Amino acid sequence: MNKEKFIVEYDLKSVSPTLLWSYIGTKNGLADWFADDVQNEEKLFTFFWNKSSQQAHQIAVRSGSYIRFHWSDDEDEKSFFELRISSSELTGATMLVITDFAYPDEMADSRGLWDHQIETLRRKLGV
Repeated sequence: MNKEKFIVEYDLKSVSPTLLWSYIGTKNGLADWFADDVQNEEKLFTFFWNKSSQQAHQIAVRSGSYIRFHWSDDEDEKSFFELRISSSELTGATMLVITDFAYPDEMADSRGLWDHQIETLRRKLGV
């Protein structure tokens, strides 16, 4: 069974893209909402949750726009997760667009995990 790509968009209202980038594009920012702690050496990031950790390689980045990671233990070389800043043309709101991959039977859980993480980010941003 292959993983399937999914994309979810989160409206972060009038949060400045520069502020949002500080939360998604830096290890300290990611440690504020995505994981309990984040360490990195060059492009290898280690994310800590409770007593477990997981490593990911930063495979692409455009400062102020997006960052893309590939989990080190994921055998599917095509899969990644990406955090991208976008603006709604209609409302002018800042959007965070998440691209991720999951097995079909884990899709709902994966989306739920992102929903939970983004709620934490919203609280940190005051949205």
